[in-house]
Amino acid sequence: MGTLLLVRHAQASFLEENYDKLSTLGEAQARLLGEYWVRRGVTFARTGVGPCVRQQNTLRLVSEAYAKAGLEFPKPLLLPEFDEYQGEAVLKRSLRQLLESVPRIRDLHAAFQASSGTTEQRVTFQRLFEAVIGEWVRGAICVQGVETWLEFCSRVNSRLVKFLSACGRGERVAIFTSGGPIAVAVQHALRLSQENTLQVSWMSRNSSWSEFLYSADRFTLSSFNVHGHLDDPAMLTHR
Repeated sequence: MGTLLLVRHAQASFLEENYDKLSTLGEAQARLLGEYWVRRGVTFARTGVGPCVRQQNTLRLVSEAYAKAGLEFPKPLLLPEFDEYQGEAVLKRSLRQLLESVPRIRDLHAAFQASSGTTEQRVTFQRLFEAVIGEWVRGAICVQGVETWLEFCSRVNSRLVKFLSACGRGERVAIFTSGGPIAVAVQHALRLSQENTLQVSWMSRNSSWSEFLYSADRFTLSSFNVHGHLDDPAMLTHR
């Protein structure tokens, strides 16, 4: 059996104009991940990365820890299919409609608008975001120009199969991506419902990894949301 590690990007820049960049905390998380793997002699036969800056910079900072230790880190293969689903577009383009038709989302939006301070804003926004994305996953809303949830799952799964089919027997490989694609891989391994898959997507910590065992005819979840490199509670983030 080979081993696949799916790594969630480190913390991005939530509530800033450009979300798709690592925060200062996120950069520290990524460096700690690289140093942790180096100390434990974790090496990879090949790596892949999604197209987002936050995904690629997480990989870059991890690879720098290997270079500093004089260890080889494989040049990553760019995997556009491991981009996150278009959650921001779903929220922006459907929110007005949902505010008019779904009282719960109207209440959550009001709570976010009234929130103050970064912590409260993160919490209230996440609740609103989860509710909107839940409507989208269930098919209650269709956003023009945005792939559906099922289309998102299909693109991740098809590229995952293609990537693993090119891997050698018994290789350890890694892909740096986001919470959504990781949840789709968990769904593939455990045959989860669409709703349960969405719930899994909210659980991945920034810079955590999930381990899967694979062969020509098997794909099994070995561990989920591992973050042993983050021993300071202040370093643990979801967004």
